[in-house]
Amino acid sequence: MNSNKKFISFEGIDGSGKTTQINLLCEKLIKIGEKVSVFREPGGTIISEKIRRFLLDKTNYNLSSEAETLLFLASRNQLITEKLKNKLDKGEYVIFDRFNDSTIAYQGYGFGLDIKHLKILSNFATFGLEPYKTFFLDISVEESLVRRSGNKSDRIEQKGEKYLNKVREGFKIIAKENPRRIIEIDALNGLDELSKFIWSKFKEIYDIKV
Repeated sequence: MNSNKKFISFEGIDGSGKTTQINLLCEKLIKIGEKVSVFREPGGTIISEKIRRFLLDKTNYNLSSEAETLLFLASRNQLITEKLKNKLDKGEYVIFDRFNDSTIAYQGYGFGLDIKHLKILSNFATFGLEPYKTFFLDISVEESLVRRSGNKSDRIEQKGEKYLNKVREGFKIIAKENPRRIIEIDALNGLDELSKFIWSKFKEIYDIKV
């Protein structure tokens, strides 16, 4: 098994259920005796968590799109350098709650930054590393807003429905461009149904017999 085959990411707009499904997948892997680490983006290291707090702080309303992008990439680079490479070298499963696809979707399709340049920068920040498989949980922006109603919005979530629609469409384009890596899933299905589907796909990919 190559060194990055156990590197998995989950993508989708907020409210798609990524975190819940990641936790359920982890429970299943631990139950069969596998070692697994989960990292959220941005975050995962002391430096990356400091960057996360800055990025989500609503008082930083005048942060430029370019500066935001570079901060996300800086956080990701630190996480890969400190944690990801070591975990993969040990043969552990590593699951990321967001990776480069989010940069392309949010900053590229959402903000309208040059996608070609973003891909170059992302590749530089991650040493050319990408997940072996990505689960893209897709929901409409309307459903996202319903699911997140009552929750406090951070600086990025406050950008509005029009922006989020661009981001969602960006994810769908990315999925079409990477059919071998990205598994697109209708996240409107029930929690248990989604979990069973993801586990079924996961067992198929990694030839897990349980």
